[in-house]
Amino acid sequence: MARRSAPEVNAGSMADIAFLLLIFFLVTTTIETDSGINRKLPPMDEVVDPPIIKQKNIFTVVVNKYNQILVEEELMNIRDVRQEAVAFLDNGGGVGEEACDYCQGNGDTRSSDNPEKAIISLKNDRETDYKVYISVQNELVAAYNELRNREFSRLYPSENMSYVEADKKYSDPRTSSEIKEKLKVKLDVIKALYPMKLSEAEPNKTS
Repeated sequence: MARRSAPEVNAGSMADIAFLLLIFFLVTTTIETDSGINRKLPPMDEVVDPPIIKQKNIFTVVVNKYNQILVEEELMNIRDVRQEAVAFLDNGGGVGEEACDYCQGNGDTRSSDNPEKAIISLKNDRETDYKVYISVQNELVAAYNELRNREFSRLYPSENMSYVEADKKYSDPRTSSEIKEKLKVKLDVIKALYPMKLSEAEPNKTS
């Protein structure tokens, strides 16, 4: 018995159908396009030269690879670092617009003009012990806190607390938002009187 041959498929009709489907989808499909925000960019700021910092307004602290502390290029024991930093920050050697009317330092014209201008520069060596570096850093931060505590007690005696205690209370999640708002105003005032300008330079590479 002869095998029946399979019917041939009309390829021409299939191509026509595929073409019509393609046209249909192209016409009916919506292609979303992102549109930008019509916003005018601000003009480029002019390049402003950095302010000139007087050398006398920089308090240099270096911890070398032998863990020795050099303050203004002189060897110093860590227990003396805090008071030296306080004397620098509170010096008040400025005159005229740079004068400090709340500073209680010596007013040495060879030292810092006022706390706003005073900068403490801390630098260490790559071989400096981490504990020594942190100890020095803590003493410098403590110098700022000592002066802030003094001014907080002077300006807000009714609070019966120090700046550090007020800052802890402000950070405490249990403190109410109302009390936090009042404390924030007072803390910001003290921070403005003695802004913490502690600059940590890149460690020296040991040869």
